[in-house]
Amino acid sequence: MSIKYDFIIAGGGIVGLSTGMWLTKRFPDAKVLVLEKEGILASHQTGHNSGVIHSGIYYKPGSFKAKFAKAGSQSMTAFCEEHQINHDICSKVIVATNEEEMGYLDNLYNRGIENGLAIAKIKAEELREKEPHVNGLGAIHVPVAGIVDYKEVSERFAEIIQNGNGEIKVNTKVENVTETDDGAFVETNNQTFETKWFINCTGLFSDRVAKASGYLPDMKIIPFRGEYYKLKEDKRHLVKNLIYPVPNPKFPFLGVHFTRMVDGNVEVGPNAVLGFKREGYTKKDFNLKDLYEVLGYTGFWKLAKDYMREGIDETVRSFSKSLFVKDVQRLVPAIKEEDLIPAEAGVRAQALKSDGQLVDDFEIIVGKSSIHVCNAPSPAATASIEIGKYISSKIPHI
Repeated sequence: MSIKYDFIIAGGGIVGLSTGMWLTKRFPDAKVLVLEKEGILASHQTGHNSGVIHSGIYYKPGSFKAKFAKAGSQSMTAFCEEHQINHDICSKVIVATNEEEMGYLDNLYNRGIENGLAIAKIKAEELREKEPHVNGLGAIHVPVAGIVDYKEVSERFAEIIQNGNGEIKVNTKVENVTETDDGAFVETNNQTFETKWFINCTGLFSDRVAKASGYLPDMKIIPFRGEYYKLKEDKRHLVKNLIYPVPNPKFPFLGVHFTRMVDGNVEVGPNAVLGFKREGYTKKDFNLKDLYEVLGYTGFWKLAKDYMREGIDETVRSFSKSLFVKDVQRLVPAIKEEDLIPAEAGVRAQALKSDGQLVDDFEIIVGKSSIHVCNAPSPAATASIEIGKYISSKIPHI
């Protein structure tokens, strides 16, 4: 016999937990259940997050990412202040190191202004006042960028759910979903549940759960592993806050950057390479099904053709610390190879269409009695409160 709920959320990361929090607020009498396949919450993308509170400067004006990141940076900061979660609105500089990048910097600045952000272009002298060890011709200063521990934020979301009319079950993996005229049956490895609304926030497995629910979006999750180093303690002074390069418009990732974290560590990276497993955090991690899905997907080969050179460069840097350090030294020349020690990697769940185009925005599919968050990479943690609020608003009734 199935157990009945008003809402079942698959995925105990920051987006799923934010959604649960909003549903308990909007429907205080509703029965809410969050299912997490791991033994602890926020153990994958959320738990391997560098902790940046993003501003929304990079994203296409009018997109979910642009709107939710800008609003999310404000709501996340307010949430941390209300719940006394350690955070720091420390600001960020986005640095141009040559004349070509100065042109990219102007374009990025204009995008930030169009997105309604209070940012400023600064010259090399002012840049060195903010980050004395950075090499740059100019930069954009982003005052609202900050840092936080998103796992701590997720734990607070979970407390709010449980203090409301919500439950959380770990070690419970969703295996199949059957929609009916007035709800859905959710089959897990432990038992079957019945719900009026099913919400898929499973991150790296969101496409598979959507497919198991009867939805076939033209996209597949491709795992990209982000490999990081951290600065030795006696070299942390070389980075005061957040230092980012100007993004290369020819490559869909931000490039190597520097992040001072709330625990005092300074992360350097990432080096972005294809993951051979959806939850593969080391070079040795391998899953035949995951890799077969990638290599058998026409969209991947179209993407590989477009970014062959960049992909080879990233792979070579993955195995050559000295080449990685050359990239690092473009921004902070004083950092040497011996100053960097390996840090924990992360995996980005990036949706890719069959035509080889990366899904550039958050992708949220509203079904008959289900909602599927099928693409929520960075800045999803920053935007999590806004994403949860948006999903809650899409529920017409219970």
